[in-house]
Amino acid sequence: MIPEAQFALNRRQFFGQSGLRLGGVALPYLLGGAFSGRASAASEVHPALSGFPHHKPKAKAVIYLHMNGGPSQLDTWDYKKDLIKHYDEDLPDSVRKGQRLSTMTSKQAKFPVAPSKFKFAQHGQCGRWVSELLPHTAKVVDDIALIKSVHTNAINHDPACTFVFSGTEIPGRPSLGSWVSYGLGAETSDLPAFVALMPRYPKDSNGQALYSRLWGSGFLPGKHTGVVLRSAGDPVLYLDNPPGVDREDRRALLDTLGKLNRKSFDAFGDPDIQTRIAQYEMAFRLQASVPELTDISGESKATLDLYGPEVKNTGSFASTALLARRLVERGVRVVQLMHRGWDSHGNLPYELTNQCRDSDQGVAALIQDLKERDMLDETLVVWGGEFGRTVYSQGTLTKEKYGRDHHPRNFCMWMAGGGIKGGIVHGETDDFSYSPTLDPVHVNDVNATILHCLGIDHERFTVRNQGLDVRLTGVEEAKPIKAILA
Repeated sequence: MIPEAQFALNRRQFFGQSGLRLGGVALPYLLGGAFSGRASAASEVHPALSGFPHHKPKAKAVIYLHMNGGPSQLDTWDYKKDLIKHYDEDLPDSVRKGQRLSTMTSKQAKFPVAPSKFKFAQHGQCGRWVSELLPHTAKVVDDIALIKSVHTNAINHDPACTFVFSGTEIPGRPSLGSWVSYGLGAETSDLPAFVALMPRYPKDSNGQALYSRLWGSGFLPGKHTGVVLRSAGDPVLYLDNPPGVDREDRRALLDTLGKLNRKSFDAFGDPDIQTRIAQYEMAFRLQASVPELTDISGESKATLDLYGPEVKNTGSFASTALLARRLVERGVRVVQLMHRGWDSHGNLPYELTNQCRDSDQGVAALIQDLKERDMLDETLVVWGGEFGRTVYSQGTLTKEKYGRDHHPRNFCMWMAGGGIKGGIVHGETDDFSYSPTLDPVHVNDVNATILHCLGIDHERFTVRNQGLDVRLTGVEEAKPIKAILA
């Protein structure tokens, strides 16, 4: 009988046995260097791919603020002052044009138009119309490029979120952060290249489930999976050494474990073994870097005041936004902050007010904080959800209470920072905020723009999987949004 290991002797393994083994080359880099934040190229755990970036980047890092559940564009950014004239009228068929509806409203006898109950005012030198729900973000609109005409394919949360972060509704593909980690690596060896954060959200909000695929590496090496920093308790589970085990003991254990893992790699050639070695080493480094990262006692009073009183409550949106800044400051490439609770089907005015109150100051503080530290020019900040909300009310409509269903046809996102022009608006929608009328932008165009700001040509960034050259932005045409690029 042929031993199982013989089947693993592929070309990669042959050359591994004939010359320098990957593990032997990689381990000195994994073990070397002090815990010094940004590391030299020689000591990086996750270096960039050869030839990356494709062009000179404007941004070194991305902070993606995902408002999970679908914020209502009509009540935040897409001001429709004349909509009040159509209050409680049935949405005209000429506007809906037979477009699909979710099962939650498709059987309604009527689709009553629900104008926003919130006041809008112009802000900044650009004169951007902003809802009264976002008084803090309104102060930084001159740094923001607002995209009003984003559209997506999916109409339900899970596939829509999967689409936003992986460019497809099919589970199992790498997420945006994993693609960036794979291509560009990190500028630190003490923290992961890609970190996912999930702050608390108002208790009476409708919080949708978040699945690990949203920060998963799919078919890319597992070391590019986003590392989740928890919002309560220990930021990383099981990071502390057990009683009686000191750091030197842990180092000795990992050295021995590394030798055993390299022997397994020699025998089987499984690349996941290399990932295991890298992740054990990263965990060892996190034991030293995470406590310093999460200790905000060294932040100035002015900075803490900027984020507001909730900043000292671990797991709040404000504290998580500050943590996002501290992560990119220390060389993390992608921070994905996911704020749940934006799914407002029944009592939108109450629920949306809570969501905005919970996040608005932290969002604006993050922009101001990055700017004051001269970091905004090299940090791309993205804000948006997985889709928008309908102009018609789901269920009973009154002037003080209404709900809105899922709406993938158009919604608002914004970008700020590295590579983006501030104070501009791109795209326009019809009088009912139902369909784009000017410069429609697909979700994959947004992802192409993010990659462009990082110096990556999305069309040249492909990985062969199951016989296909797969890319983040899918097989259909996608392009960076040139009008918003600095």
